[in-house]
Amino acid sequence: MAAARALRAGGCCRRLLSFSFSSSASGGPTAERGERQEGAGLGFSPPAHSRNDWIGPPDKHSNLRPVIFYVPPEESPLERRLREARQEAQACDQRFWARHNRAFSQEKEEFIYSRLKAKGVEVRDETGQKATLNAEEMADFYKDFLSKNFRKHMQYNRDWYKRNFTITFLMGQVALERALRRLRWKKKNVGN
Repeated sequence: MAAARALRAGGCCRRLLSFSFSSSASGGPTAERGERQEGAGLGFSPPAHSRNDWIGPPDKHSNLRPVIFYVPPEESPLERRLREARQEAQACDQRFWARHNRAFSQEKEEFIYSRLKAKGVEVRDETGQKATLNAEEMADFYKDFLSKNFRKHMQYNRDWYKRNFTITFLMGQVALERALRRLRWKKKNVGN
């Protein structure tokens, strides 16, 4: 039901799950012109008449909200490049954060287990409740995890800025192209 209430969005977002695409000559994800990408396994699909991008519910692994992009029937090659750049940025973010979150959860569980074992405490008490560590002990884990993954985060941030600079540049080009198209259309209609 929450999927049915997915919000519409037209802005640049950074996440992507598996969508069913037709292959392009470049091998990247594409959709046919005038068609909407169908959310494979997303649990929601925008209405056929919608002319906007749709944001879905958060992914359970990455916590990122996938976007199903609207593909206009007369999408220009530049608009297509922009959409594909946005899709690729989302795919990269999805892969990174899903992998990162899985590693975080696994290492956190291992850390808690090892600390509890060192204290001689069982993971679950008599009532079946999970034993926990205090905030100071968990702060040690968070500090170690961030230190250990510092280089990965720095590389991710560099790549993120590169991708988003490219997207911003393409957005400017698309805006200019659309403005020139409108200007030509107005000139043509004024002359008639």
